[in-house]
Amino acid sequence: MREGRKQLGDLLIERGLITPEHLEDALRKQKVSGEPLGELLIKSKFVAEQDLLKILAEQLGLDFVELSEYKIDLSAVAMVPQNVAKKNMVLPVGFEDGKLVVSTADPTNVFVFDDLRIMTGFEIKPVVSTTEDISSSIDNYAQTEEVMEEAIGEIEGGELHDADAAAEMAEEAPIVKLVNLVINQACEDGASDIHIEPQEKDVRIRYRIDGVLHEVMRSPKRIQPGLLSRLKIMSDMNIAERRIPQDGRIGLVVGDRAVDFRVATLPTVYGEQVVLRILEKESILLKLEDLGFFPEALDRYRTSFSKPYGTILVTGPTGSGKSTTLYATLNVLNVPERNITTMEDPVEYRLAGINQMQVNVKAGLTFAAGLRSILRGDPDCLLVGEIRDRETAMIAIESALTGHLVLSTLHTNDAPSALTRLTEMGVEPFLIASAVDCVLAQRLGRRLCKHCKEAYEIKGEEILKLDFEAEKGKTYTLYKPKGCPKCNNTGYKGRMGIHEVMMVSPDIENLTIEKSSSEAIARKAVAEGMKSLRIDGFEKALAGLTSIEELARVVA
Repeated sequence: MREGRKQLGDLLIERGLITPEHLEDALRKQKVSGEPLGELLIKSKFVAEQDLLKILAEQLGLDFVELSEYKIDLSAVAMVPQNVAKKNMVLPVGFEDGKLVVSTADPTNVFVFDDLRIMTGFEIKPVVSTTEDISSSIDNYAQTEEVMEEAIGEIEGGELHDADAAAEMAEEAPIVKLVNLVINQACEDGASDIHIEPQEKDVRIRYRIDGVLHEVMRSPKRIQPGLLSRLKIMSDMNIAERRIPQDGRIGLVVGDRAVDFRVATLPTVYGEQVVLRILEKESILLKLEDLGFFPEALDRYRTSFSKPYGTILVTGPTGSGKSTTLYATLNVLNVPERNITTMEDPVEYRLAGINQMQVNVKAGLTFAAGLRSILRGDPDCLLVGEIRDRETAMIAIESALTGHLVLSTLHTNDAPSALTRLTEMGVEPFLIASAVDCVLAQRLGRRLCKHCKEAYEIKGEEILKLDFEAEKGKTYTLYKPKGCPKCNNTGYKGRMGIHEVMMVSPDIENLTIEKSSSEAIARKAVAEGMKSLRIDGFEKALAGLTSIEELARVVA
């Protein structure tokens, strides 16, 4: 043990964290007190606990984990009683390869791991965290458990058919705390959506993180009426109406961030499903450079929206980041000299300095009707949330031809298909050719975790089998997800755009007028320098930003 401590001390000196004099002073105190060297160094304020534990973890071949960045599995936390966790300063945080991952501030205490193995029936995989981090996390998750138990204890079984009773229950402290915990945890975990789904015997709660759903909690069926009523009250919905879908909105401050939630209910056989789309206002402040564009693609796109008029279309499936790209574009265009008006369904983010309108079909305010009114308001730039029909398409196209810059979205699989889709809607091809200046197709792919991604070599022949372009006989270096505590063992952390930017050149205009197929338009666009979604994605895989498996998932 003495030799190991000397090695730790020497390593701390080598890293410049302590001086030789600090080490000598701590060793003298250790002879008197018998306390561990690390504790004495921390008590003497010669080194921060976090810095020392990082070195200790490295020395023992363990991972150092910052629990604030780790997605903790509630089912793992429940494996160890709170009093045991607090006494031994340990916290189960997840499962990996059939082992229980346990965070500890003292990885040398093998006796605790033996006790946990007997208690849980799992082999233990220790990771290292600071005492403060573990203590605060134990308190947080103990609070979650207490709130859940309190909510269960105060709710009698059975459905609530009386709206007043449901509203009264929804205002009770346990339900309010539970809803707040679910929302706060989702925001901390970086979720984009919260799914609350009634099942036959319980209520499943899932978060969508980086485009993939993860189950985080199952609550007893008895909580369902109060939980759903609370969310409907917060969203200003009719809590007595359970037979038809409803839409609402919530605005909250979570931590120090202003967050909006778009809420939708859907009647199912086991009760109303509620989905909350998390709309963090910071995301609308993203710059185009932060969205994953390669420089060449960004230059092509920037050229198009820098013009005073024309139509720019962003295409892709739901959840591909079209709105984020358009808002990032508006942030560039939003200057005092320019009048920008939007027509959206719904208005997801409020933008300062921009006039935003929301579709209201019941009141007769459709995309087409709204656009006609907008054009009477002397706009310089228009954003049309989505082109859904011929009437909207015609007004948008004509607006571009009369000197306005028009931004909008279409649901097509690639950029060339946008031109043929407008033709199929009934817009004259010569108008499309004259008005559309650029089409941007995009997808969102998960980024590989930079802390644990692994490089591997693959032959060009194998890549060709996956339908990506490669040279036969050539060896490529790609990267695959491994999984570590920082990415919750998924191998991915965050998302980025995969882009296809098609400029509408004179040759593509002619193909459009001739009603050529989208395949013919795509061939010409590629010949003129457009990189397809698959090529752009493959280049990002070669750069180590994502994996070939992720590309196959998101790019058709």
